[in-house]
Amino acid sequence: MKTHPGRSAALVVAGVLALAGAAAAQLPAEPIGRVEVLPATLGPHWVWASDPLLERIALVDLDRGEMLGMINGGWGITTGVFPRSRPEVYLPETHYSRGSRGVRTDVVTFYDARTLAPTGEVVLPPKRANNVLPSANTALSDDDRFLAIFNMTPATSLSIVDVEHRRFTSEISTPGCALAFAAGSRRFATLCGDGALLLITLDDAGHPTSKRRTAPFFDPIADPVTEKAVRWRDSWVFVSFGGEVYRVDFSGEEPTFEAPWSLLDGVDPEESWQIGGMQHLAIHEPTGRLYSLMHRGGADTHKQAGTEVWIHDLASHERVQRIDLRGPGLTVMGVPLAFGEDWLWPFDGLYGWLVDTLTTYVGVGEIAVTPDDRPLLVTAADYSGSLGVYDALSGELLRRVISGNFATVALQAPWNGMRAEE
Repeated sequence: MKTHPGRSAALVVAGVLALAGAAAAQLPAEPIGRVEVLPATLGPHWVWASDPLLERIALVDLDRGEMLGMINGGWGITTGVFPRSRPEVYLPETHYSRGSRGVRTDVVTFYDARTLAPTGEVVLPPKRANNVLPSANTALSDDDRFLAIFNMTPATSLSIVDVEHRRFTSEISTPGCALAFAAGSRRFATLCGDGALLLITLDDAGHPTSKRRTAPFFDPIADPVTEKAVRWRDSWVFVSFGGEVYRVDFSGEEPTFEAPWSLLDGVDPEESWQIGGMQHLAIHEPTGRLYSLMHRGGADTHKQAGTEVWIHDLASHERVQRIDLRGPGLTVMGVPLAFGEDWLWPFDGLYGWLVDTLTTYVGVGEIAVTPDDRPLLVTAADYSGSLGVYDALSGELLRRVISGNFATVALQAPWNGMRAEE
């Protein structure tokens, strides 16, 4: 007996659907409304990766190679603030009533560190600065009491929030000076256009009691520092576009400035090594090691992605190691461009060569180092959601990890022994 082709196709489709339905019927019903809770002990190898496209920060476990959660930050690029004394995350956010337009509202939102659920917010003046690397847009005082948020309209100022009592306290004008760096329990520093620092001291109510400028500590015309400073104990370490290292110690009543030294001491100038990338510095606090993202290029190539990480001892100023970087991996809309399930570890062979060759054009734009005794160096690329993970002491490439992000513009490794409450 002949069977009509259309009928045959229908029977095949019906059979496939029946098999699919039978398979689906065997699956247990997925519970809804369940809220996962992070462990009380936060992992030392957990990092936050900022995504400007998905407008979020994602929490990633570098050891297990998985994304643990995320917080949406509203419009623009943001980074989290992580107090040591409270199981909270503070996120400066900008929201528009119609998504990308309409009435603007700036807030600092408080999130529970275990559930990542919002627990409150403080409304700010709608002038919070948004820029490509927002790491110095916000600073938390060393006693975890006051949060300073950098504003630019283009007039510059700081909005001060009492995070303990969850209230806005004051806006402090900072003409000619930008960004925010914690410099004590009641003091913040901002970086000024003439090479000086503006120091702002607060009272217990969060109002300014003094504003004073230091003498310039670098030449903003001949060789300015980048704004991408990193904290080491009571000091901030700045690096100039020419590779000069400036350490400012805020442990005393007045800041002290260490004599500058160069990342490029002993390096042949003909090799044209330069700092590079969007987040080009990291510090491992226990060992006092400074990690610098470097590349070979000419003048004004400081945004070019890095090919090596150089490690210097902050006490001796000597370079102690160089790490050759490999591509962190390629992703499209957060999904890895990979062959098979073992894409994280095939560093040898055709796929490893392909990834490394292609990601040469993506490059490494951001680095961070976890602050524990077995530190990891994590690398990211502006146009990929994948992270490269290295042993920060030996330089060995360990794995590639997916963050779920579309892109990465900032990395944070804020563990520092912090524990979340039960």
